[in-house]
Formats: sequence, C-alpha cells, structure tokens
Amino acid sequence: MQGIRLIFVGKTDAKEIATLCADYLKRINRFIPIEVIELPDVKARKSLSPDEQKKREGEMILEAIGNLDEAILLDEKGKELTSRAYAEWVEHKMQVVPRRLCLVIGGPYGFSEEVYARCRERLSLSKMTFSHQMVRLFLIEQIYRAFTIIHGHPYHHD
Repeated sequence: MQGIRLIFVGKTDAKEIATLCADYLKRINRFIPIEVIELPDVKARKSLSPDEQKKREGEMILEAIGNLDEAILLDEKGKELTSRAYAEWVEHKMQVVPRRLCLVIGGPYGFSEEVYARCRERLSLSKMTFSHQMVRLFLIEQIYRAFTIIHGHPYHHD
C-alpha cells in the first residue's frame, strides 16, 4: 500500500476538531503517507431530495477515488471491529492493496448506489450516530491507533 486517502463530504467547521485531526494526521504521516480530500458541499442542497443529493455527492466521491484505490465506505451498516482487529485489518490491507487505501465518509444521507457499487467493503465505527465532524476525528484517531498497535508502540492498552 502506497498510502491512505481520506475522502470527506463537506468541511470541518469546528476549529477544535480540525486541530485534533491535524495533530493525528501529522502523527500518522510518520508511519505512512496520508492525505485528506474534503469535497465541497453540494450547492443548493436544501432544494434537492436526499436521493439527488446522494447522487451529486456520489459523482464527486467517485471522481476522487483513483482507479487502483481500494475504497472502503464508513457506513452505519458496515462491519464493526475492535481497535486491535482494525489494526490487523489495516496491516492486511498494507500487504494486499496495490496503491492506496481510500476511506470515505459521505454526506448526511449516505451514499449513492453508484458509490456502493464501486466500494466493496464497508466499516462502521459504532452503532451510535455521530456528527460527520466527530466521525472524521474518530476515524483518524483509529488509524493512528492502528499504526501504533502494528508497530508495537505503547499508545494502545488492552
């Protein structure tokens, strides 16, 4: 695996969350290159149906995913893993993914059918509902935690 790409619909408005995300991203970069792509919110989204909004967001998401990328959706119906199991999953992906691991957080209504068709795997961080901004922070922290587990650092305690 050449690196990790995170694709998020919308931007993080909360400065505190953005600061924490930036700190964890800097830490992750010590282990592997990581980049964040924040896609703009769909224009005039209040006048669109949820399906129309998902379709427009989906077009931007698909454009941001590279041809060889292994794209994984963060989805409420996805597989839940413990932090240690997630680290094992990341380590396995590092061995088998030809280019980049691409983790995608969609908009408030989820993903279009086209995005689901492109992305074979889904993960869930919890059965609970969180704001999109919080999910970004939780995902980035879990990526950092996974790499500390993989490299035997004392960050994670079982």
